[in-house]
Amino acid sequence: MMKQERSYPKVIVSPKGERSVLYGHPWIYDQEVSLPEEGKRSIDGSLRPEDGSKRPIDGALVDAVSTKGAYLGTGFYNSHSKIRVRLISRNANDTFDAAFFERRLRYAWNFRKSVLREEDLACCRIIFGEADQFPGLTVDRFGPVLVTQTLSLGIEMLKPVIFPALLKILQEDGQDVKAIYERNDVAIRALEGMKENTGFFGVTPDIPDKVQIIENGVRYFVDYQTGQKTGFFLDQKYNRQAAAKIARGKLVLDCFTDTGSFALNCALAGAEHVHAVDISAPSIGIAKENAVLNNLEDRMSFEVANVFDLLPELEKTAKRQYDMIILDPPAFTKSRKTIQSAERGYKEINYRAMKILPRGGYLATCSCSHFMSNDLFRKMLWSAATDAGVQLRQIEERQQAPDHPILWNVPETNYLKFYLFQIV
Repeated sequence: MMKQERSYPKVIVSPKGERSVLYGHPWIYDQEVSLPEEGKRSIDGSLRPEDGSKRPIDGALVDAVSTKGAYLGTGFYNSHSKIRVRLISRNANDTFDAAFFERRLRYAWNFRKSVLREEDLACCRIIFGEADQFPGLTVDRFGPVLVTQTLSLGIEMLKPVIFPALLKILQEDGQDVKAIYERNDVAIRALEGMKENTGFFGVTPDIPDKVQIIENGVRYFVDYQTGQKTGFFLDQKYNRQAAAKIARGKLVLDCFTDTGSFALNCALAGAEHVHAVDISAPSIGIAKENAVLNNLEDRMSFEVANVFDLLPELEKTAKRQYDMIILDPPAFTKSRKTIQSAERGYKEINYRAMKILPRGGYLATCSCSHFMSNDLFRKMLWSAATDAGVQLRQIEERQQAPDHPILWNVPETNYLKFYLFQIV
């Protein structure tokens, strides 16, 4: 119930949209939103809603109300986006000033300090969008630099408030963080009416184009300015350790290696040899640099290749080549429309890996697509195993690292599936 006079424009939410909000989802889609009917013209000649409220402005806050006028929440409005309103609060008594957003930032940082090992705080995800109640915002830390990606107009307009506050919080806590680099080079920004851009936020610091991080004892060069996404995938942090435990003394094939993270963890854990494959030559170049950085180049080899072409070729070779295969592909689907095609892709690589591995071999396999649900992924694995004529002995089922928290009322935050099997 609202206990204070509201100054924000109102939008009316349909019964369907209201049910979604009451279930806890923060997105209200365009088809579920309408504006109050226009009434008389104001002094400046603009039409005003009959209830006298102001018209919503893109990127600014609005109050979402039910068709009966009940307050549902406050969020960012954007007429360009299919997600018309992104709620940030359902408390009618919240005041959305700088102190409000600073409290949210402190809450997110304190959460990471609670769920991560202290040594992992120097390379972690500090803000995970809706899971931290900052819709459309990603903030990854790589040592002295924070790398951000902003995908909602409301957060874009609040950067002068949020970014300096986050730097202040971290620096006051003794963290050696010097700058923020924006990686807004993603086409999806156009759906919010925003242009792409990259570069340092504020003053350009004296920080190299690549920084070094340590994760699980492995050193990495991170190309935060041009690497994939924000430069490094932090969500598999503890899954890499799980795979590495199995890899000791084994011949390992790491498919879709990117900059070598799974491969390096396995080599450091004592794998006899690791062969790392990726279709991206620049990624393989950084992976090689990372191998040298960790003095592991003698037990590692690298190849630029399409995994979909490589695996069938390996299957034709009767000679035993690998004791363990790791499949960490990019998302094969980013919408419900392409799930069937994605499922075929996942099945192809998993089927081939199961055929290549000897009985007693090990398979680490995962999917980072939200739309490829865990049920679908398990069904695909079952089908691939059946066609390959093998059985799967499950060792572990895992998800993303806890700095990418899963908010149960926001299914989109639950996206990473990771399985370890023995082939029997």
